[in-house]
Amino acid sequence: MTCKTTLTAMALLTALAAPALAQSTSTLETVKERGRLICGSSQGTPGFGAPDDNGYWRGLDVETCRAVAVAVLDDKDAVDFVPLSGQQRIPALQTGEIDMLPRTLTWTLQRDANGINFTTPNYYEYTGFMMPKSVGITSVEDMAGASVCVQTGSTTEVVVNDVSTKNDLDLQPVVFDNTTAARQAFFSGRCDALITDAGALASVRATMADNPDDYVIFPATPYMDALTPAVRHGDDQWLDIVTWSIQAMIAAEAFGLTSENIDDYLDSDDPRIRRFLGTDPGNGAALGLSDDFAYRIVKSVGNYAEVYDRNVGMDSPLKLQRGYNALFNDGGLMFPLAFQ
Repeated sequence: MTCKTTLTAMALLTALAAPALAQSTSTLETVKERGRLICGSSQGTPGFGAPDDNGYWRGLDVETCRAVAVAVLDDKDAVDFVPLSGQQRIPALQTGEIDMLPRTLTWTLQRDANGINFTTPNYYEYTGFMMPKSVGITSVEDMAGASVCVQTGSTTEVVVNDVSTKNDLDLQPVVFDNTTAARQAFFSGRCDALITDAGALASVRATMADNPDDYVIFPATPYMDALTPAVRHGDDQWLDIVTWSIQAMIAAEAFGLTSENIDDYLDSDDPRIRRFLGTDPGNGAALGLSDDFAYRIVKSVGNYAEVYDRNVGMDSPLKLQRGYNALFNDGGLMFPLAFQ
């Protein structure tokens, strides 16, 4: 059965958002009254956010939205996904056209200070370049004079300039207003290189290249980015709900709880697990949710490892290692906060 969950017209977005903007209701109240969560999404990045052949949205960022939908509406499919370009995504959040934005969004100071609040990272990644192997370039230092396809409205515009200036490369950015155009231009030979998050590059290489082995991906800088779902300024309760919905998946992995075994822990005598599952009350009520919200997220969506593996990890076409996205005790950066 085809699941139609994509809104494509900004006019429809505005119509949906208008009641929320006209009234001083909280985002939680608005989402409950509407019966749907509206999430900004990519314009099609398999593994992170894209519809499958039946129109059903899948991906790591998509499942982040589904986790929030479970917490608030007890239905992972009560979500509408709105494809947004790099330029559209933050204004759409600020104006209330979407309820949350998990679209491979890098946490930066100026974004944080100008109308949006970041929740908790759901993916760590470096910015990378992709180039044809036939060119023989595998490091930034050898890219002098190269043209680079880049999407406007993204942090990669800044990265191209920084890399060019720091290494005296005279890189030539070729700017596009959407990701699809930038990717198509790269594969048609209009640019020497394509720049974006390395995970997204792996997705593009796996799904758009005639022969993925013909392309190489390498870091643009030595720095990591925290890709972090965001919400609007001014609604602390909604910020907390989205933050702790993401944290529920991370904490579940740390506890060893999965979608398949979580029911076995409902009679656990471990106080931390009892609080997490809502057996001992308090956590959900603090957020304005039912106390079993974390249990329902894990039961319906899974823990972070399950979500990662089936979308971008070893159980997916991308086959990305966990790396920095492993739990802290496995050498990664994913750190569960305390559910108490």
